[in-house]
Amino acid sequence: MIDVKFEDLKPGMIVGKPVVTSGGQVIIKEQTELTNPLIARIEFYSITHIIIDDSLSNSSAKAPALEPVSVRMPLKEAPSKIEDKERSPVHNQSHSQKIQQSPKFQEFQIEYSKKIGSTKNALDHLLASEEIDPSSLLDETINLIHGNSMNTMDLFDMLHNMRQVDDTIYAHSLNVGLLARVLGKWLKFSDQDIDTLTLAGLLHDIGKLRIPDAIMNKPGRLTPEEFAIIKMHPRIGYDTIANSSLDLRIKQAILMHHERCDGSGYPFGFMQQDISKFAMIISIVDVYDAMTAARSYRGPLCPFSVIQQFEEEGLQKYYPQYILTFLEHIAATYQNNRVLLSNAKHATIIMLNQHRLSKPIVQLEDGNFLDLSKQTDLYISAII
Repeated sequence: MIDVKFEDLKPGMIVGKPVVTSGGQVIIKEQTELTNPLIARIEFYSITHIIIDDSLSNSSAKAPALEPVSVRMPLKEAPSKIEDKERSPVHNQSHSQKIQQSPKFQEFQIEYSKKIGSTKNALDHLLASEEIDPSSLLDETINLIHGNSMNTMDLFDMLHNMRQVDDTIYAHSLNVGLLARVLGKWLKFSDQDIDTLTLAGLLHDIGKLRIPDAIMNKPGRLTPEEFAIIKMHPRIGYDTIANSSLDLRIKQAILMHHERCDGSGYPFGFMQQDISKFAMIISIVDVYDAMTAARSYRGPLCPFSVIQQFEEEGLQKYYPQYILTFLEHIAATYQNNRVLLSNAKHATIIMLNQHRLSKPIVQLEDGNFLDLSKQTDLYISAII
């Protein structure tokens, strides 16, 4: 038996001891072979390491590829010259590659980098107990969307392709602010509330900036004492801005964004009735952004993989109206998109299953329809 850090987990490894959440829930039984969805489940619960049975694990298991690629069946006959043109590198590009090479993305990259600098500047001022101009910070963030004439799908595509392996707190904060703004609109909040919610997302992780780098960036396993310090970052963040003139709802979101409706969160273990509405919203987009960010051991998770994790592991943890609205709109954003299934076949999303959003009805390339909600082991692995 060996203790393996989360970032070193690979499909094919065999779980040596049950994987248990901080609340005592067993999410993976011992002697289970790890798969990419199971590794995503471990990440969903912020579990930093598990016990692996190295005597049984598949030693040849490889980390998942960082970039999903389109898979084509071999042709029975040699392609003609016309077919060669149709199968050019541009035609075979993945959805991410197409986005990354578009002029709109390249413009967004420049503006996004500037906005990260603005977010850093605001957080640094707050850390120094200095007041900030919320209106200025808000305007710059809003302009990132409106200045590039983006719709919701554009924004999600851009953010998914801006991921860096070493994602900074500032980039994550900007993403959460943007996603919180989108969710506020989906929930039909007032313009004023949406602006305040956006600021709450931008500032929610300020407490992490007071955690020593030796702990935040530690390459090895955290000790229980070190992990306990990290779990205090919401309280540290709240204490940092408690005397500022910021809206109370922003302060509450900073304090409670890791609380969960079932009492399994931290730092206080609050139940639903004790958690502020803005904190409930920030908690959802915070997790979504973390799950769809690239890591050194994998590329960004497909939105439908994240939706599946919420459906299987998290619905009881989040306020029903907020989480269901969020998931429904994300799934609807990719209606009619082409996708890659886990069996390497291509399909197009035709209709959503309202009771299983991660498993829509799709049409295969041969024209047949397939209801993924009735397929236990088949799922969407990538948007293409």
